[in-house]
Amino acid sequence: MTTEKPSVLFVCVHNAGRSQMAAGFLRELAGGRVEVLSAGSEPKDRINPVAVEAMAEAGIDIADNTPKILTVDAVKESDVVITMGCGDACPIFPGKRYEDWELQDPAGQGIEAVRPIRDEIRRRVEALIAEIAPAA
Repeated sequence: MTTEKPSVLFVCVHNAGRSQMAAGFLRELAGGRVEVLSAGSEPKDRINPVAVEAMAEAGIDIADNTPKILTVDAVKESDVVITMGCGDACPIFPGKRYEDWELQDPAGQGIEAVRPIRDEIRRRVEALIAEIAPAA
């Protein structure tokens, strides 16, 4: 018997900070039990270097990730769609779970300001994993 892994899509405007940190935590902490996607409506050309630094401090490397454009297919393929408090217009499909995580934007912030954002994202990702993909 095979059970399909739940899939989670993290969305923020630039797909360069919050959504990338959330995807990094989910990939790492779920240990392969969840399919992870992230995207943005206006993706930047690279990940926020302070977000990369903050995640490196937590032992997670997101330096090689690339911001991606949000597609209707990405939303269709996901069981859970999480937007990052940026009022992003996401296509809505019945039967999907949508959440909006109100998080401060790390863009233009120093590492001292980004650490608490990172830690809040980790806390929320851990709670999400416990809900959708608890350890056996």
